[in-house]
Amino acid sequence: MVDWKLNLANYFEELRILQESKQEARENFAQFCEFVAEPAFESLEEELQQYGIRSKIKIERGKSIAFLINFPKSRIDNFHYIIRLPKNSLELTLKLKIRGRKNKSSPFQESEQPFMKDIAPREVLKLEVSALIQDIIEFYRHFNFEVFTAPD
Repeated sequence: MVDWKLNLANYFEELRILQESKQEARENFAQFCEFVAEPAFESLEEELQQYGIRSKIKIERGKSIAFLINFPKSRIDNFHYIIRLPKNSLELTLKLKIRGRKNKSSPFQESEQPFMKDIAPREVLKLEVSALIQDIIEFYRHFNFEVFTAPD
């Protein structure tokens, strides 16, 4: 017969470990935002200005970080690259949400997928700023090429 007191103690230990893992994931996400995502977004923001394109960074602490790109020579947003930490995550298994619209008055189209699916959660903090910039450019490029070549 299993000792119920030992069973109860094991449950509370497992619960403690889960809580620590969730806290560690949130802390790691904050580090990722500060040392990888924000520098990447800021570098890309500066470069886009040379093409007459405004952009901005939007942060929801502990939840998501987004890079919003406007239509050229406009204050209206065109494309969103959003990295988010799913609720109750135990590791940095991030999600990527892509939002965009064809023109200034059309509704946003949205899709979600794993963030950089070839990068293991333990490798996210080691991600190079330039690799993240390349990923944003590739999604932005793909989205706009689809828009420009789509039949009406």
